[in-house]
Amino acid sequence: MNYTLDFTGRRVFVTGSTLGIGRAVAEAFHSLGATVAVNGRSPESVDRLISELGGGDRLIAAPGDIATGEGRKAAVRRALDGLGGLDVLVNNAGRGDDAPVEAVTEEYWNAMLDLNLKATFFVTKDCLPALSKSKGNVVNVASVAGVISGPPGSSVYSTTKGAVVQMTRMLALHTAKDQVRVNTLCPGFIDTPMIRKDNELTGGALFQFVEALTPLGRVGTAEECAGAVLYLAAPFAGYTTGAVLIADGGVTAGH
Repeated sequence: MNYTLDFTGRRVFVTGSTLGIGRAVAEAFHSLGATVAVNGRSPESVDRLISELGGGDRLIAAPGDIATGEGRKAAVRRALDGLGGLDVLVNNAGRGDDAPVEAVTEEYWNAMLDLNLKATFFVTKDCLPALSKSKGNVVNVASVAGVISGPPGSSVYSTTKGAVVQMTRMLALHTAKDQVRVNTLCPGFIDTPMIRKDNELTGGALFQFVEALTPLGRVGTAEECAGAVLYLAAPFAGYTTGAVLIADGGVTAGH
């Protein structure tokens, strides 16, 4: 067994990979030799990241708003055509804006489910033929809010992430016959542009709250989440499927 993290020659598609955890995941796979299809809603955001990573043949532009059927199909087509197949799919794209129950509209509900849940399922479904050929694997990025109760205002977000956790288990059972593994990463509070913005709006109170709540006493990093994704996608995790890997600094240990 080779325990080296080496993805040379591997073909990886990361949705929502222009910011935050997705960007860190794309950078990590690329740094370890993989050819990575980069996805974002706009071609400009995708081209910008590819340029920042140095360009070259191992970066494929796969723009498309995967919350829509047309955008999802376009992104998957661009990724698979550019990669020439697929070994690893990372379903990272999602949104986490909060709304109290009283403020939830059908439009908000549908938008959250379209991106956080529906897109994850149908991107996976569309990629399964390629993954079956390579005996590849899928990593879904959910949240600890899908395992324990989320903060006030996250009822819809937590619902979508809990559904992703259960969907991962069901997909793992379905794809096992083709030797395709499906796992979930559940991050806790991670230092991303979205969290930084919320922290600024609260005058730094959000990070203080997280530090007090988290046994490790700090907010996590996108790079630490990328490391967890690399483990789940690596060949030496070949007996791991249907699993939920939590990276939350110990928050759920107390629940």
